[in-house]
Amino acid sequence: MSRIDHITVTAPTLAAGAAFVFKALGAAPQPGGEHPRMGTHNLLLRLGDALFLEIIAPNPDAPPPGRPRWFALDHLALDSPPSLGTWVARTADIRATAAASSEDLGAVEPMSRGQRNWLITIPADGSIALDGVAPALIEWDDHPHPAAGLQDHGLSLASLEIFHPDPQRAAALMASIGLKDAVACRHGDRPRLVAHINTPQGIKELST
Repeated sequence: MSRIDHITVTAPTLAAGAAFVFKALGAAPQPGGEHPRMGTHNLLLRLGDALFLEIIAPNPDAPPPGRPRWFALDHLALDSPPSLGTWVARTADIRATAAASSEDLGAVEPMSRGQRNWLITIPADGSIALDGVAPALIEWDDHPHPAAGLQDHGLSLASLEIFHPDPQRAAALMASIGLKDAVACRHGDRPRLVAHINTPQGIKELST
């Protein structure tokens, strides 16, 4: 069985991403850490006991990774607006889930941030599968989930929607990786993601 693990705002800088999220949700994210293999760093915002929002950007102080960065970050210009760029689904057996997927989600690779270690699917070219709306798969180590240690601002994920010109293809992907009822797949003229977030001020929206 898979679950939504986190939603990810991609941004050219962490400062831009943090401002975008604060304006949308009224809460400030807290420091995450660095991803040495990818030349990126992040900020985090709790959305539940085992769910969070990530802001990720290229790390200007890190050496180039020698490979495409994940989540299509290499395609962001310095003036690109932050947006809900992707999302990540948690599974207890990433290799089995990836093999069952109706879309190629990329190779399973080891990754780390500080003391945390995990496995994650990453397409070799750094793209996001299914025209940018498919999740990456993740399998965490046996430490407590990262969200458990984050400050609680009273936020939670109400729902996540995928819009795609071929919603049946998106729905087939969700079914193949055990997320049939977790994400709504709808017709849209262009592929995009929309997350509805419960906040103390009511439901707010983040989108691609």
